[in-house]
Amino acid sequence: MRIDGNGLIDRARPLRFSFDGHAYDGYHGDTLASALLANGIRLVGRSFKYHRPRGIMTAGSEEPNALVTAGQGAAQDPNLRATTLELYDGLEARSQNRWPSLDWDLLALNDLAAPFFGAGFYYKTFMWPRAFWEKLYEPMIRRAAGLGALSGQANAERYERAFAHCDLLVIGAGPAGLMAALTAARAGADVILADEDRVMGGRLNLETEEVGGQAGRDWAAGVVEELRAMENVRLMPRTTVTGAYDGGTYGAVERVAMHVPNPGPAPRECFWRISARRAILATGALERPVAFRDNDRPGIMMAGAVRAYVNRWNVAPGRSVVVFGNNDGAHRSAADLLAAGVNVAALVDARLGATTTLDVPFYAGHICGSEGRKGLEAVSIATMSGIEKVQADCLAVSGGWNPSLHLACHMGGRPDWAPGIAAFVPRAGMVPGLAAAGAANGTFSTAGCLAAGAEEAQAALTDLGLNPGTPEIPRAEDGAYDITPLWSVPGKGRAWLDFQNDVTVKDVNLAAREAYRSVEHMKRYTTQGMAPDQGKNSNVNALAVLADATGRTIPETGTTTYRPPFVPVSIAAMGAGAQGKGFAPERMTTSHKASIAAGAPMIEAGLWYRPSYFPAPGETTWRQSCDREVGFVRGAVGICDVSTLGKIDIQGPDAGAFLDFVYTNMFSTLKVGRTRYGLMLREDGHVMDDGTTARLGENHYLMTTTTAAAGPVMRHLEFVRQGLRPELDVQLMSVTEQWAQFAVAGPKSRELVNGLLDTPIDNDSFPFMGCGAVTLGGIDARLFRISFSGEHAYEIAVPARYGDSLFRLLKRQAEALGGGAYGMEALNVLRIEKGFITHAEIHGRTTAFDIGMQGMMSRKKDFIGKSASQRPGLMDEGRERLVGLKPVGDVQQLTAGAHLFDEGAEAIRENDQGYVTSVGFSPTLGHYIGLGFLRRGPERIGETIRMVDHLRGVETTCEVCNPVFFDPEGGRARG
Repeated sequence: MRIDGNGLIDRARPLRFSFDGHAYDGYHGDTLASALLANGIRLVGRSFKYHRPRGIMTAGSEEPNALVTAGQGAAQDPNLRATTLELYDGLEARSQNRWPSLDWDLLALNDLAAPFFGAGFYYKTFMWPRAFWEKLYEPMIRRAAGLGALSGQANAERYERAFAHCDLLVIGAGPAGLMAALTAARAGADVILADEDRVMGGRLNLETEEVGGQAGRDWAAGVVEELRAMENVRLMPRTTVTGAYDGGTYGAVERVAMHVPNPGPAPRECFWRISARRAILATGALERPVAFRDNDRPGIMMAGAVRAYVNRWNVAPGRSVVVFGNNDGAHRSAADLLAAGVNVAALVDARLGATTTLDVPFYAGHICGSEGRKGLEAVSIATMSGIEKVQADCLAVSGGWNPSLHLACHMGGRPDWAPGIAAFVPRAGMVPGLAAAGAANGTFSTAGCLAAGAEEAQAALTDLGLNPGTPEIPRAEDGAYDITPLWSVPGKGRAWLDFQNDVTVKDVNLAAREAYRSVEHMKRYTTQGMAPDQGKNSNVNALAVLADATGRTIPETGTTTYRPPFVPVSIAAMGAGAQGKGFAPERMTTSHKASIAAGAPMIEAGLWYRPSYFPAPGETTWRQSCDREVGFVRGAVGICDVSTLGKIDIQGPDAGAFLDFVYTNMFSTLKVGRTRYGLMLREDGHVMDDGTTARLGENHYLMTTTTAAAGPVMRHLEFVRQGLRPELDVQLMSVTEQWAQFAVAGPKSRELVNGLLDTPIDNDSFPFMGCGAVTLGGIDARLFRISFSGEHAYEIAVPARYGDSLFRLLKRQAEALGGGAYGMEALNVLRIEKGFITHAEIHGRTTAFDIGMQGMMSRKKDFIGKSASQRPGLMDEGRERLVGLKPVGDVQQLTAGAHLFDEGAEAIRENDQGYVTSVGFSPTLGHYIGLGFLRRGPERIGETIRMVDHLRGVETTCEVCNPVFFDPEGGRARG
């Protein structure tokens, strides 16, 4: 119910919203959770496994129960926390994981079968009968799995990605974070202050205490205004830092327009990558519950959350509240409830010898049970004198506080156990450059948080070489934190740990009895901590229960692995810009328009669109066009746009040494004006890519990669330059899009080229594998004498702005010489005829030995992958190795992807001898040819083998051939 008070809601701005189709009223500043509580709504969801009634439990992003779906149609957004979903006019929210309705959920019958659904039941239940798995068990589980659901429609809403850099990133805007940001900002550092709430101030907005002689929230608002006025500060409210990564990089998601009814062009969310020289973790702490019988009823909440709803949102979660805890926070909650005029039916303190000065019924003991089904009605209090029942519709529980240290553990570090606060705290240095302050580091007094924030900021500023000065720390509450650990209350019945996944104390004890003593094994056996809240409320309690069950201490038991993201992040935010065509950008060559005008159908090659073939009048099939284009190249001259091949400019005094390290063969000895074919391996010894590299100057090389591997090779080279060989003086630049490059191939290629060059060439001035600068009509260009067709060929490169014009000119000149343009189909046939490989052959599982290029692995130098490539298993003569194939059976057809078997052997996996990678009809040879990999391939040339394609229903007999079908001596390319 709504109560009087001076919270942070604006009663002058009423809002209308709906939940499960029913209309309600709220105010600007409300969350959906606070508005529902104000309207008396306690049942908001159902648990995952047993579909037990669930109510609002917390007031922040740790909420395990109140998950809702907002929006309609394509904009439907599931699994949003009602505790962080800001209320806006017209908000439509629906409960989840229930059928047919929240109030009457048929799947709540699962709760009656709970004795059969204990921890790990699925590992035991779905083993028999075996045939039932695919027909019954898996479909049934899939239908029942999940909580909310996507609409299945394409979402047109906008999302963004952004980048930010700063000297100091402060994560969390509570007292420690505000003090840290203020100290650093006043010292002149570039500061980013990020907080998940819309209003900065952290728990100061939820409490009634004073800071610096004024209300804590007012002090926080004043600091925020001062920071907002500084040019060196960026305030990022509604922004949750989700992960810590290498190099001082942090991920963060900003809710830009999720609180706006009609955002217009504004993005819904923005995913940030923040690069910070130093960072301070000031994320506060999360209150944990206490497990006791039936502690999961709607109306049972965290005591700090009850206090928050009363003080910030002016909402009383109940008319009669019982407060239960093992620390002084329970007394503070009771005091705030009394001050707000809410009836406190009882204050229960589990600490030995505890007393209170409050005018409320006080019990030294603990809660041992609750009553009610869809809402709390009463609780049972166990004391030294027996058990007493107290009527209440709300129970505020405080089992202590866990520092919110998740980000500090995202790089594999494990926190330390602090017995004084009965919680884990971050260890220094777990994330380089990140320091924890305030409650995130186990300091729970406001004065301590303020001092810690300033201290960590001073340390960071000193590291950055800035003068930190001496900040003035305002006066604030400085009480000690007194706690007696209480994880669970012994007794019969189910005591809940993970409220979303329905994990109980009994489940954890069962895991221990069945030898799942490791905390990681227990997690997976029981699903503890695997719900959307990732165990923020329950993990430490579960670890304590496991420790007790296994006779170990909590530090000996340890924690599970903390992984990003800290809160769920929508895929649309992380992949912003990748919707529609943004998912796979269309890249067009400079000859694209001319190719389309010539009637060429386009096919995808990587992200590029390239012509498949160029149809001529009267041709009705692609094969006719392909055969004709192959004839151009073999008999006259053909033109092909090869601009899509990756081009990487490599310069510097150590460029040759760098290439020697990344290629298997030598490049430092390559003469200026010459080109060499190179093979590149991964670190595991398998082939990564191949291509040619030209030496354009003493310290200047140009590497060519395959189209598909241009991006991966560039990343690989940068990794080598920065990580493996940082001492080398070499610079890299991708220039793929800066140059338009065209292959001119065929017996008449020199004639065509000389018709364009300002200075003609001959075989002596421009031999095979030569390269150099040339001019065409006064335009600077580059010429390479290399061939991917086996013919006398050249590649001409011009600045991209001349590409369209040059392609049209080349095409006209070629047609005048009896040739023309050729596309990808013909290019593929030409390279198979010569046994040249593409990524169809170097697909990630092949080695230099497999493709017959072991001779290219230099013995004079080291290179990436050298040692790994020489492992016996990768040099075994029995491996599948490259061969050529031609059909000799009744079926004169080969298919890529088919498998090879010995004649007479059954076509099953156990008898598999290899596979076919590339095929094409060769008009030059008059039959199909192919490349493939065959066990002991080179030793079996001349044998016949059986090709079977089960998918297409094709089977034939093949002859194993040398992979070079045409001009094996290479005279046509060199002549």
